[in-house]
Amino acid sequence: MSWNPALDHDIPLGDAVDAIETVIVPRARDLGGFEVRRALPSAARQMVGPFIFFDQMGPAEFLTGKGIDVRPHPHIGLATVTYLMKGRIHHRDSLGTDQWIEPGAVNWMMAGQGITHSERMDGTMLQKPHSLFGLQTWVALPKDREDDAAAFSHTGAEALPFLEGEGKTVRLILGDAWGERSPVTLPSEMIYADAALEAGASLPMPDNHEDLGAYVLAGSVTVAGETYEAGRMLVFRPGDRITLKAGAQGARVMVLGGATPDGPRYIWWNFVASSQERIAAAKEAWRAGDWAHGRFRLPPNDDAEFIPAPDR
Repeated sequence: MSWNPALDHDIPLGDAVDAIETVIVPRARDLGGFEVRRALPSAARQMVGPFIFFDQMGPAEFLTGKGIDVRPHPHIGLATVTYLMKGRIHHRDSLGTDQWIEPGAVNWMMAGQGITHSERMDGTMLQKPHSLFGLQTWVALPKDREDDAAAFSHTGAEALPFLEGEGKTVRLILGDAWGERSPVTLPSEMIYADAALEAGASLPMPDNHEDLGAYVLAGSVTVAGETYEAGRMLVFRPGDRITLKAGAQGARVMVLGGATPDGPRYIWWNFVASSQERIAAAKEAWRAGDWAHGRFRLPPNDDAEFIPAPDR
């Protein structure tokens, strides 16, 4: 039986073959009335630039007394980026950080050799119904930064570059693009931006990054004559000049990418590393549970419980 590419709607045809390298359809998981869609890692692509994990959270509506309640858990070899469109999440970590993340702001947590954190909806926000819509991404650290000390920074929405004109607005979350630079200090070259486009508006992709992708968060975009609806991640060919055009309902798009990683990465649970040995050492340290003298500590303001390591 011959293969007909026209029967596969995820394979670009014609001019789009040169524009799109990969189209990723996120895997959806229902976490008890709360949907998460994971675009990275995928069978088609493990990473886009240094981005190795990309989750869309919601949109979700929570009843009074309900919400996200993620107990303390560890990370190594990566940095996490939490970015919200709606709602609030309470972050606490083993550095002593106690910070709420709100729409448009950035929580940048660099795990390095090891950090523990929790993510909860608590306090007065549980006293009434509330909503959540956002993204959580992981950035793999370069090999020479994997053993760095853990660090955390919070940048408010007002401190991030905001570009506006020609029917579009762009908030630059991380990195540099379109002649602007985010104030967030980074371990490697990357780009992460939130773009809102009116119907028919065009967004040229930045040309100063080797690896680029775009996640359609709402509406639709057209690239080289092909239309892509919300819930698709488009990965572009390195070096190509790409422009996205919003559909009739407009679009909201997350732009991501950066330098190609300096070698493969391994993922186990919440750990990312350049070798299996690093993963094994972190696994052993977490299971040892020596919070006073070991590699990992629990958040000092959230240390009554933690998530055990999986059996495998």
